[in-house]
Amino acid sequence: MTLFLILTKKWFDMITRGEKKEEYREIKPYWTKRLIDKTYDDIVFQHGYSKDARKMRVEFKGICKKVPIPEWSGNARDISYAISLGEVQLL
Repeated sequence: MTLFLILTKKWFDMITRGEKKEEYREIKPYWTKRLIDKTYDDIVFQHGYSKDARKMRVEFKGICKKVPIPEWSGNARDISYAISLGEVQLL
């Protein structure tokens, strides 16, 4: 199964370059429903909402709860869902 997520340019580019190895989502009912007790093979990240937006497929390596790494999370400082990222393939 594939997880689809939208990213801003900064995070999209960091993952593309292999600099960012985790993606974070808040621990809220919406993300709990989408992430917990699901089995994903990969993630398709899209840069923004444009119909011709850049996309990449990234290996899904697991999920845990942790405090985000500041360089990879913006303002997030609370425990979040951390999605471990693997191999990147631009689409």
